[in-house]
Amino acid sequence: MKIFVPKETTTGELRVAMIPSVARKFIQNGFDVEVETGAGSSAFFSDPEYVEAGATIAADFARGINGAHVVATVRPLGARAQGLPKECVAISYISPASDKETISAVAGAGASLLSFDLVPRISRAQSMDALTSQALVTGYRAALIAAEKLPSFFPLFMTAAGTIQPAKVLVLGAGVAGLQAIATAKRLGAKVSAYDVRPASADEVKSMGAAFITLDLDALVGQGGYAKEMSEDRATRQRELLTPYIAASDAVITTAAVPGRTAPLLVTREMVETMHAGSVVVDLASESGGNVEGSRPGEVVEMGGVFVWGAQDVASSMPVHASQLYSMNVLALSALLVNEGIISVNLEDEILDGCAVVVNGEIRNQAAREALGVN
Repeated sequence: MKIFVPKETTTGELRVAMIPSVARKFIQNGFDVEVETGAGSSAFFSDPEYVEAGATIAADFARGINGAHVVATVRPLGARAQGLPKECVAISYISPASDKETISAVAGAGASLLSFDLVPRISRAQSMDALTSQALVTGYRAALIAAEKLPSFFPLFMTAAGTIQPAKVLVLGAGVAGLQAIATAKRLGAKVSAYDVRPASADEVKSMGAAFITLDLDALVGQGGYAKEMSEDRATRQRELLTPYIAASDAVITTAAVPGRTAPLLVTREMVETMHAGSVVVDLASESGGNVEGSRPGEVVEMGGVFVWGAQDVASSMPVHASQLYSMNVLALSALLVNEGIISVNLEDEILDGCAVVVNGEIRNQAAREALGVN
């Protein structure tokens, strides 16, 4: 069984799908590991480190996929998937409705495609949940960015010249990213509060040492514990109730997302402008439409003296540990493909059934079929 790890080609992507220490684990599990030369360099893992772990180095993509049973990447393969061997299994992030080039190429090659975006939210799949592992990175990074951009201290300081009060940080969305943002902001000394549409999040928020904001609104809990989409009337009322909390904050971090949908609008431009000049807003959902009106991925937008930072490739900005966590997700998911030394996609396994977009050339995911016009 051969697993191949190509070099990422998406601009701004610094992660690698397998680090040397995890390559060693694959080899212990019976895999032959081949890594495209330079694949780990952006994450500070050299070719000699992979060789030392027992992997071999492929000079280019075409040589690496030759005889590969599994191909693991972070980003979709795109047109490169046309060269996949028949019945090979590609593993990466895949948005079924938008990554049409990769899906078509995999199907045309007669190969299979598994998406980390679709791994079911069940306890047995926790070790394969790349969305969660990378959210840990983005939440941590969001708090650091807020502290860096804010032109004042996060912690309390008591000096001979007077007392400096701690920054007030508000986190919207208490999933994995939100909770990590809370924990990091607390470590930096800020006074933190948080809001989530799921009341059950209150205990988790409080366990991090933050205050939970309760609004007079109905709970919104969707499948797998995610927040579900809300009506426009409820969204409007929620924004009205959140406005005074935002106005009183020095930094706001938004992390709310609904899988497969545009991010909900939590903060309007008018709400941002109620904050005092020099305040900071970090929108982690910027790439999926944005929780903050007017935020732009990879840019800082000024709104009435408030700086709104739009997230882009946040996990890639910390590629060492992001790659380490992602590698372990790849290892766990790949283990499900092995049956008596043979690689196959067993659709009787609910995890594989849930995340399989293409199986042996057949496009199974309904969103992908609709996007590609397949009957």
